[in-house]
Amino acid sequence: MRAALWLLALFGVAVSAALVAGNNQAVVTLFWPPYRVDLSFNLVVLLLAALFLLLYLASRALTALVSLPLEARRWRAQQKERAMFGSLLDSLAHQLAGRYIRATKSAQNALAQEKSLAQVADEPGYEVGHSAARSNQLRSLAHLLVAESAQSLQNRALRDEHLQLALRSSAHRNALEVRDGVQFRAARWAMDDRDPGAALDWLAQLPQGAARRTLALRMKLRAARQLRHTAQALDTARLLAKHRAFSPEAAQSIVRGLALELLNDAHDPAQLQRAWESLDATEQSMTELAVHAASRLTALHGDPDLARSWLLPSWERMVQPRSDLGDNLRVKLIGVLESGLASLDAAWLGRIEAAQLGQPRDANLQYLAGMACLKLQLWGKARQLLTQATHGLQDATLHRNAWRALAVLAEQRDDPAAAAQAYKRAAQL
Repeated sequence: MRAALWLLALFGVAVSAALVAGNNQAVVTLFWPPYRVDLSFNLVVLLLAALFLLLYLASRALTALVSLPLEARRWRAQQKERAMFGSLLDSLAHQLAGRYIRATKSAQNALAQEKSLAQVADEPGYEVGHSAARSNQLRSLAHLLVAESAQSLQNRALRDEHLQLALRSSAHRNALEVRDGVQFRAARWAMDDRDPGAALDWLAQLPQGAARRTLALRMKLRAARQLRHTAQALDTARLLAKHRAFSPEAAQSIVRGLALELLNDAHDPAQLQRAWESLDATEQSMTELAVHAASRLTALHGDPDLARSWLLPSWERMVQPRSDLGDNLRVKLIGVLESGLASLDAAWLGRIEAAQLGQPRDANLQYLAGMACLKLQLWGKARQLLTQATHGLQDATLHRNAWRALAVLAEQRDDPAAAAQAYKRAAQL
């Protein structure tokens, strides 16, 4: 369609020129004494157009002739630039293929080409093809590839040298992303060298946004766990869980493990209470953590009422009709409550009695209620509940304790035969 329109326009110009020039009888007379030259007006117009075209072509040819040296320098610079990028790609390919010596040589060749190209760019009248930002990035990447290869070859001197050069090249404002990458790699190398403290130092130098990336948080978690900085590792694991870096099950398992480690690091009741208060509400609602914290507080001779207050949400969860609490956690919870029966208040006694009456076939609740009655010297009720519990208890420790308590009750009522039988059953367990 465009060709047809151009053809119509050409025909229109030809027709217009024919109409104007065909009937044009004008004459141009040139007086050059003693001569007189008469020329057709149409011929004069054609001569002027030809003269203009000739002068235009001559100026273009002169310009091209003058710019030949500059074009030659530009062509040579383009070849160097292509060779530079080619060497950088070769270095990356060798690095991925495990050819670290070749990767080092290719990266150093790229650095040499970049230095030569920078000298060409300083010549007057020439503008380099890539900007200063690209130059800084390329130089930093080349140094980083050399350092990466040196790390793989365990050449720490060469690695540190090019690491500093990469940091220096990426210090410009237009290469900050590359600088973040260099610092990430330095932290990873520190972890490979089993120096988690240096890794944390490198991660601390990152900007605030980069420090909250998943890659940085993963390395921070690993370094903090190696250094046994449990509180820092727990905070990092929470952030990773928030960023969905792990599956929900894995995140819960990691957080629970770190919280248990934090509780185990406490060596007195005050430290344990601070550690418990540092946990968030979701973590404090985990039955395993609550039972472990209460058990630790009891072992450290802490306040039993405080331990039971930590256990209260887990207790309410356990006594529900369709509780999903596992048998192991039930047994641990019963054991912790049993260890504090001597200081049990009326409120907890009421809870235990109500739970046992609500689930009369639960052997664990029968055992706990029976032991509570034994502490309160309610011998008859204690004997009844413990006897019922021995028929359903699955845990060996609770079962053995129940028979031992029955033996004590038999001795209390002067029945040596029943006491001996109870001791025998306890010994068999």
